[in-house]
Amino acid sequence: MAYILSVGTSLPKHHVDQQAASQFARSQFKRSFKDIDRLLKAFNNGEIESRQFVQPIDWYQEHHSFEEKNNLYVEKALAHAKEAVFHCLHETAFLTMPVPFDEIDALFFISSTGLSTPSLDVKLMNVLPFSPYTKRVPIWGLGCGGGAAGLSRAYEYIRAYPEAKVLVVACELCSLTFQPQDQSKSNLIGTSLFGDGTAAVLLTGEKAASKYTRLKTVPKVLGTQSVTMKDSEDVMGWDFTADGFRVIFSRDIPSIISGWLKEQVDQFLHQLGFSTEDVSVFLAHPGGKKVIDAYLESLSLQEHQLFSSKEVLKQHGNMSSATVLYVMKHFLEHQSLDAGQLGLCGALGPGFSSELLLMKWEGLS
Repeated sequence: MAYILSVGTSLPKHHVDQQAASQFARSQFKRSFKDIDRLLKAFNNGEIESRQFVQPIDWYQEHHSFEEKNNLYVEKALAHAKEAVFHCLHETAFLTMPVPFDEIDALFFISSTGLSTPSLDVKLMNVLPFSPYTKRVPIWGLGCGGGAAGLSRAYEYIRAYPEAKVLVVACELCSLTFQPQDQSKSNLIGTSLFGDGTAAVLLTGEKAASKYTRLKTVPKVLGTQSVTMKDSEDVMGWDFTADGFRVIFSRDIPSIISGWLKEQVDQFLHQLGFSTEDVSVFLAHPGGKKVIDAYLESLSLQEHQLFSSKEVLKQHGNMSSATVLYVMKHFLEHQSLDAGQLGLCGALGPGFSSELLLMKWEGLS
């Protein structure tokens, strides 16, 4: 079985509070919406206090070509991925000793906000001392669901190779997809939600987990489930234009979650012999306040079970695939489960799809 041992993160230096983001949106969209004041309430009502961007906020006021934005993506994504991986493998709060780079057997690199061939995992291997025999698995296009999907694929890899050490890196620079000339309501709402962030997670089999973990109890992945809703491609994603990525963001996402997710969660837990009543915490990708509210209502959860999700949303906004890994880190740093307690991890993404993992906390030291 796969154990989650450590999480490292890297945030851009340009910190923007939600009031400044609202003022930016007013300047960008006021000519297109007569009811701009009503629409800007989304910035105040979304329970996001701050976000981080790779460029100063004034930079986003001007048009930039797709080539310029994508070149920035490659440069900044590599720098932040390098930092997140270093922190993950050296995090003394989680590890008794650093994990050598050349002991990493597989590297899963998750992103949906920029393009690179060779993929960014190759560039990462050239700036950090990984073994040249490390298996590379770049995964592109899963959007907000990508972080949980990466954890699931890493778990499956470790089931096949129980001695393996696996890194999942999720890097999303959502701000570089912003198009000031896109005056759609989806773009306006996206401007109230999305931020930039990178995270890396280390998963290992039991032998390495016992050797390296500092935590009293460690989450062990018991199983995963991937589900794609048929004919739902228009719920979220990108349209690709001459200027780059144009956001597709349906207003129906919270209602879709309320009407669809519970069945998927119940089915998944039932297959493993459990129910939602057995789950102590839900480490969920917090797409936005309405998404969290839909989780709470449809799954009959208590506020404290989504505490880390709410805190990450408040501090960093929606960082697409990386967000759920920040939630994992926040929980491991600030809370703990006793041995035997269960936690659910999940995210929703384009497709429309869900990715779920069930974890049980175990004592290894």
